[in-house]
Amino acid sequence: MRPTEIQAENYVEQMETKISVLKENFSQHPVPELEVFASLPLHYRLRAEFRLWHDGDDLHHVMFDQVTKQKYQVHNFPPASQLINDVMVELLLLLKGNETARRKLFQIDYLATLSEEVVVSLLYHKTLDDAWTEEMQKILITLRQKFQIDIIGRAKKQKIILDKDYVTEELTIKQRKFTFKQIENSFTQPNAQVNISMIEWALDITQNSQGDLLELYCGSGNFSVPLAQNFEKVLATEISKTSVAAAQDNIVKNNIDNLKIIRMSSEEFVQAQQGLREFRRLKGINLADYQCKTVLVDPPRSGLDESTVNMISQYENIVYISCNPDTLKLNLDTLLSTHTISRFALFDQFPYTHHVECGVYLQKK
Repeated sequence: MRPTEIQAENYVEQMETKISVLKENFSQHPVPELEVFASLPLHYRLRAEFRLWHDGDDLHHVMFDQVTKQKYQVHNFPPASQLINDVMVELLLLLKGNETARRKLFQIDYLATLSEEVVVSLLYHKTLDDAWTEEMQKILITLRQKFQIDIIGRAKKQKIILDKDYVTEELTIKQRKFTFKQIENSFTQPNAQVNISMIEWALDITQNSQGDLLELYCGSGNFSVPLAQNFEKVLATEISKTSVAAAQDNIVKNNIDNLKIIRMSSEEFVQAQQGLREFRRLKGINLADYQCKTVLVDPPRSGLDESTVNMISQYENIVYISCNPDTLKLNLDTLLSTHTISRFALFDQFPYTHHVECGVYLQKK
């Protein structure tokens, strides 16, 4: 099914299929009853990327059929938020009539928020000059009559920010409002409502936790910022400089005083913890000061490497958020020798696709 053909009445059926497939995939593992967190059936995505097709004097957002690889025009995009759909229409109208702004434009990326902010990235096969900046400023002024919008221009070795390159998201999590800086072209959870469910689930299972929390792959603090309330101290790691910078801002914005974030990969942290290497990035942080009994991991699709799996198996409690059930199963093959699964959840981050986000809570035997 093409995204442009998505119908809300198909959601329940596709959700039931996902539940059935996930249960079958984990039938050989000792998992408890599956907790299911559904998505909105339409307008659930806060990120969208489109190629641009130039057709004479006309411009179109296009996507490519996954089977035939043929392009098709996208005039409305039901998975994306209504804000993204509205901006798509208005922006394209303004670009069509502006030769400087439209020439060599080949892609548009949208990042929106529940707080109704949006940042748009325009990608070009040309060098962006002062004339481009001047024309885009005019377009931005026009769009700001209707939207809380920012525009970024990108070309080879160029990034032009007309005002700012981020949005500020506000999420209400268990009746408490959290603010998150989300930077253009960096990772964010695409489905904000399901993301709230994921965070609230993690808060629920860790509410009576003792000691401190270690989080690997923390991004901009999506989990660690709200989860800090459940722990004495939190130590989080992230490899992306951009995400670490955003996380530091989010710590300040949300008045969190017990969370430290260090720029490290999970592999580097394992080396530091085992005393195999010294890192200047750990200056001022004594790992021995942390009594981490719980670890949270939210790895990429490739899952956890062997050394990280062995390291987290030493912790009493493991919160494992997975975007790939196949690599999750592989990691569980090792972790189940030391832990049991006490909670198991499905988060439908990506409706109408085969992708499934899972949450597993493991406790030491």
